Amino acid sequence: MTRAAAAETYVAASKTANEENFPVASLLLAADKRATIMAYYHFARHADDIADNALMSPEAKVAGLNALDEALHGHASGPALVLAETYRAAVKGEAPLIEDASQLLHAFRRDAVRDYCEDWADLMSYCRYSAAPVGRFLLDLHGESHATYAPSDALCAALQVLNHLQDCGKDFAQLRRVYLPRDWMHQAGLTTEVLTGTRSPPELRAVIDRTLDATDALIELAQPLPALIKDTRLRLQAAMTVRVAERLSRRLRKGDPLAERVKLGRVDAAVILVSGIYRGLTA
Repeated sequence: MTRAAAAETYVAASKTANEENFPVASLLLAADKRATIMAYYHFARHADDIADNALMSPEAKVAGLNALDEALHGHASGPALVLAETYRAAVKGEAPLIEDASQLLHAFRRDAVRDYCEDWADLMSYCRYSAAPVGRFLLDLHGESHATYAPSDALCAALQVLNHLQDCGKDFAQLRRVYLPRDWMHQAGLTTEVLTGTRSPPELRAVIDRTLDATDALIELAQPLPALIKDTRLRLQAAMTVRVAERLSRRLRKGDPLAERVKLGRVDAAVILVSGIYRGLTA
């Protein structure tokens, strides 16, 4: 899975922290929180690597992920489970923060045995476990109200879908996974083989735009998030992350993810920094 994590930290398959679309343990966040955030990140990356391991059977992947879950809850130990144990120690065994990591494993288990999303609702169900726990982890770590959960969930889902769109060709080529809603693909007369091309035909472009329309609705639901966050640093990070989602959606409207990886550039970064900080300070 191309995945998620930082203030709305995003964890993506086969990437290091420096290669994420979205900041991991951003310098905007308090220094005393960064070690815990990185422990969460490394745990999620390790689980992601299990789910994406081409040499493991689906059964072995699920068994490995189950073992991580057991270690998270203090019921198993061993060399292969060290990152789960490290994270558990980093959060001092606090139940909400343990659950924020455990929830991710539902999505990784699904990736181990299933390679498609039936429709938009199915994709959102997937994002509930692959993306939402990341935002909730940051909010819980900072002691924020549960009132922040709904807009955070929407933002994390938007970031997840945008990342899926960026990597739709790579996901199919390397993992045989398709996160575009299957019913929308079928309605456009497409099979998954369209993702092997080097350019998006009009039919696929229509599916991408339809997905972006639904994603923009999620971004709209996320707009209240910064104003609900009490911690100043996290509020600034959340405001910037909303801007990331907005600009990346616009980039994907104009770019073709099969022809090249559509990503944000230096100008985008400058605009996000200035406008995000402004939004965060005035929220």
